[in-house]
Amino acid sequence: MSDKPAKILLVEDDVGLQKQIKWSLDDYEVLVAADREAALAQIRRFEPAVVLLDLGLPPDPDGATEGLAALQQILQLCPTTKIIVVTGNQDRANAVKAISLGAFDFYNKPFDEQILKIVIARAFRVFTLEQENRQLSSRARAEPLQGLLTADPAMLKVCRTIEKVAPSDASVLLLGESGTGKEVLARGLHELSPRVKERFVAINCAAIPENLLESELFGYEKGAFTGAAKQTIGKIEYASHGTLFLDEIGDLPMSLQAKLLRFLQERVIERLGGRGEIPVDVRVVAATHQNLEELIKEGRFREDLFYRLSEISVRIPPLHERQGDLSLLAHAFLERYAQTQGRALRGFSPEAIHAIEAHAWPGNVREMENTIKRAVIMSDGPHISQEDLGLATPPSQESEPLNLRQVREEAERGAVLKAMGRSNGNVAHAAEMLGISRPTLYDLMNRFGLK
Repeated sequence: MSDKPAKILLVEDDVGLQKQIKWSLDDYEVLVAADREAALAQIRRFEPAVVLLDLGLPPDPDGATEGLAALQQILQLCPTTKIIVVTGNQDRANAVKAISLGAFDFYNKPFDEQILKIVIARAFRVFTLEQENRQLSSRARAEPLQGLLTADPAMLKVCRTIEKVAPSDASVLLLGESGTGKEVLARGLHELSPRVKERFVAINCAAIPENLLESELFGYEKGAFTGAAKQTIGKIEYASHGTLFLDEIGDLPMSLQAKLLRFLQERVIERLGGRGEIPVDVRVVAATHQNLEELIKEGRFREDLFYRLSEISVRIPPLHERQGDLSLLAHAFLERYAQTQGRALRGFSPEAIHAIEAHAWPGNVREMENTIKRAVIMSDGPHISQEDLGLATPPSQESEPLNLRQVREEAERGAVLKAMGRSNGNVAHAAEMLGISRPTLYDLMNRFGLK
């Protein structure tokens, strides 16, 4: 930890008040700016965690237009900065407007030294907690299974399965609805395996026309067909020593299923127009949203191929079954797109969170990501509203009665998961929402196996 005092930017045009506040805040390094331009220059240079902003700045010292403009520009430059606005006793409307634009808090003139210090200390504490949360999130993104964020016990079990299976060469079949993260898990398998330094090659069996798919998979020799001007290796051969990901394997034509089965059995391929067998060492991971057992009954998928592909079969739960993940993912997408779009957004309104948790998300994570991205772009205020999301709230449904102990445990587990999701993984904030202490929340998390 640095021994240097924390920096505060004071934006105030009254020289006497500048001196009084600087004297009162002798525990901090107080930077001073008398107008909007000077304040923006200090923000660009020092990026202070906390700003004290007088809304009555020149050339409009009796109004709030200049102060509100400074507030919005500061948040555009540094969205994480905590801005405490200074108002007069009769100027509550502008204070409320400043809060709606993203200010952290406000205090009135003439200021009370003790109250101001408490407000500033709270602003620094929130800033530090948010900074620690972002650092933890960035470290998590640098680990295997990148792009996968979950607190749901069933999804965590899937992750543990992937971690166990990854070091082997067993073929893995990932089963789940569209948008549940099948390719993310396939890449995780590759990154956790001994083949991590080799290629990860993905091909979508549903996206390539049937007459081109064979040459795409197995390659072809020069002159094999009209337009084959040179020898070309296929995806299977290209992935040699690495991992081959066959997405939407349920759409593979019957004519190619026999050829793929022979490759899986013999581990050799023949290019189109070729006569020699080429050995290929590759780990195969397949995925589909379809019910392959039903396709087998209908004669549209080979049973022997199914058993070759599903040495390890993993079902990925849809998003609406993942407890606590809805709010958790929504916050993660908001943070990502607010940063990329340069928006100073502070979170979701309570109505927006309720709509997110009530929506069925038939498109799963992909649908949520697109919905949050659109809301970030279209939102006018500092918080994402239900209208920005474009979601309706369906009527709640009564669950079946259980015995009292089960009701209590399920309610506690659900409340903990929701609170952790809504607080974006911040234990202190989640404990405050639940009305319990942090040690009590840690005990509950341990009891329910939530990490």
